Amino acid sequence: MPFKRKDLLGLRELDVHEIEHILELAVSLKEINARPIKKVPTLRGKTVIHLFYEPSTRTRTSFDIAAKRLSADTYSITTAASSMVKGETLLDTVKNLEAMKPDVFVLRHTVSGTPHRIARHTTASVINAGDGMHEHPSQALLDMMTMLEHKKKLDGLTVAILGDIAHSRVARSNIWGLRKMGAKVILCGPITLIPPEAHTMGVEVSHKLGEIIPEADVIMVLRLQKERQQQMLLPSLREYSIYYGLTAEKLKKARRNVLIMHPGPLNRGVEISPDVADGPHSVILDQVTNGVAVRMALLYLLGQK
Repeated sequence: MPFKRKDLLGLRELDVHEIEHILELAVSLKEINARPIKKVPTLRGKTVIHLFYEPSTRTRTSFDIAAKRLSADTYSITTAASSMVKGETLLDTVKNLEAMKPDVFVLRHTVSGTPHRIARHTTASVINAGDGMHEHPSQALLDMMTMLEHKKKLDGLTVAILGDIAHSRVARSNIWGLRKMGAKVILCGPITLIPPEAHTMGVEVSHKLGEIIPEADVIMVLRLQKERQQQMLLPSLREYSIYYGLTAEKLKKARRNVLIMHPGPLNRGVEISPDVADGPHSVILDQVTNGVAVRMALLYLLGQK
């Protein structure tokens, strides 16, 4: 099935067949990353520009590696290294870069909706690498790929998302994607960190971690996004960790083959204990590995437009 979209801006707008197509392609491309020479000529002559206006380690590096393994030329621009520090708007930056004829922009921005706005003003493809609290589609895709590898299905799984969901674009993309693929999603966290629109998203909500652990096939732990919180929403980190931090002791109630996931970066000892993060149920590094394959798939589909 051809992928007809110019841009990848979020999972809310994709249908089941489009998600399946991306995941199937990612699985086939993953093999390239195990070769002695990890490069194919698919995007030779294509140009990918990474525009990251928020800090990033995994996502930016993963997209850069993915593009290079497909033989694309890549260039990275951050806020500190761009003319925005001189007063240039992002739209003017993109228009000037577009005059250099790139094929794909990979964009991360603090403001929700920014990739959508930029996509309307450029003929190049735009991939949303995370916009504010809105979406992070490639992260959700790599999460689903990891679940499929270990569970062989998404339909019928129970996925618990634990932590600061209100400020999490990862949670929102996973909710849209997992629900479309037939999974049951449970949100768990203090009431101040559950989005008020949760009841409209087709998910269940719990405020008691002990109640949802035995039910979950997958527990996805999220960090506290203090950089996005505009007010004090918790009495203390210590209290949060006591009630919502995932520890080996709490995990004793879990299913024998439960998966523990985390999009990173981890705050060890806050939302997840080191023995859980590094334990036998953890597939956190598998997520990172699959991130390269998923982003190769996205660049493959959009870079050849």
